[in-house]
Amino acid sequence: MASRSLGGLSGSRGSSGAGKKSLSARNAAVERRNLITVCRFSVKTLIDRSCFETIDDSSPEFNNFAAILEQILSHRLKGQVTWFGYESPRSFWDYIRVACRKVSQNCICSIENMENVSSSRAKGRAWIRVALMEKHLSEYISTALRDFKTTRRFYEDGAIVLGEEANMLAGMLLGLNAIDFSFCLKGQGLDGNFPAVIDYTPYLKFTQSSDSISSDEEELRTLGSSGSSGSSTPEKVGPPFIMDENSWFNKCKRVRHKYQLTLEQKGYLEELLRLRENELSKSVSQNKLLLQRIEDSELAHKLEKEQLEYIIVELQDQLKSYHSLDQLSAEVSLSQTSLDRGQSQEGEGKQDPLNFISEGKEDTPSLLGLCGSLTSVASYKSLTSLKSNDYLASPTTEMTSPGLTPS
Repeated sequence: MASRSLGGLSGSRGSSGAGKKSLSARNAAVERRNLITVCRFSVKTLIDRSCFETIDDSSPEFNNFAAILEQILSHRLKGQVTWFGYESPRSFWDYIRVACRKVSQNCICSIENMENVSSSRAKGRAWIRVALMEKHLSEYISTALRDFKTTRRFYEDGAIVLGEEANMLAGMLLGLNAIDFSFCLKGQGLDGNFPAVIDYTPYLKFTQSSDSISSDEEELRTLGSSGSSGSSTPEKVGPPFIMDENSWFNKCKRVRHKYQLTLEQKGYLEELLRLRENELSKSVSQNKLLLQRIEDSELAHKLEKEQLEYIIVELQDQLKSYHSLDQLSAEVSLSQTSLDRGQSQEGEGKQDPLNFISEGKEDTPSLLGLCGSLTSVASYKSLTSLKSNDYLASPTTEMTSPGLTPS
């Protein structure tokens, strides 16, 4: 009996352990599915909202998306073991900082050096904003998920980033690259003292149709009467609630609303296209005018260049003729100077020797008196006639005459 009781206890413990494991696995799967679904909804709402206004820190859609993404990246994140063996909580920024180093032109170092951001959680929130403004959030997540070794080191089994949902997450975030975000990295959204909380109410709204048969008060009264009567059924039951017709009516209403929005967007885009076409036609006409002006200026410059070249050729010809005239005049001047010198030499040879003597010596009074006495004599002869044998006796005759011989 004791052995049977012990076997029953062990069997019950084994079944309870298996039940707990299956329950925990089911809870983890539901948690992953809920986060991924809510993330898909938040991305859609962000894209829809970006069509009408700029997404910044004050946008509730962005705040909800940031909280959802923070919850996904923090899902089953391992703690950091200290020197004393204790496990301290860790932020997803520690994983992103290591896994996203391989991204080209990443912002990891910029966020690490931010002065107003000190905590790890605040740095992670700043990274989400910077990655959205850079339009590289999907690239960061994809690069981190490809580093499977680092991801296994930071996350436990059953985490979203280790499951099949991770590929869905990277694909969903790719649509955010079409949105222009504008964030302030000094606001209250970077406060890392409080965890992020997801607001599920925007995705759980239920609007009752105006054509509904029964109101909320009537339904409450019906439920109260049915609860008081116990198992007995009420005698008078209202008409059944037609869910199909209402759902079709609501769908038709939504489609009509979307159709009106599409028509408005179509009109806006057509007007924008018409304005752009007008601007394009104006720019094309201006471009043609500019091209025509350029061609005219090039033609004028070409003609001016040809005229200048012709003028340069003419000036060169004139310069050559001037050079030839200069040479000819130089030759003429040289010949004239040589001719003048020859004539001057001939004139100097024909001058009176007295003039030559007078030019070579000073005119003394004795010489002047002699010249005057010579000129006064009627029988004046030139100096050349005085050298003749009529007036001058040769020394040979004087030496040989017998009258002069000594006795």
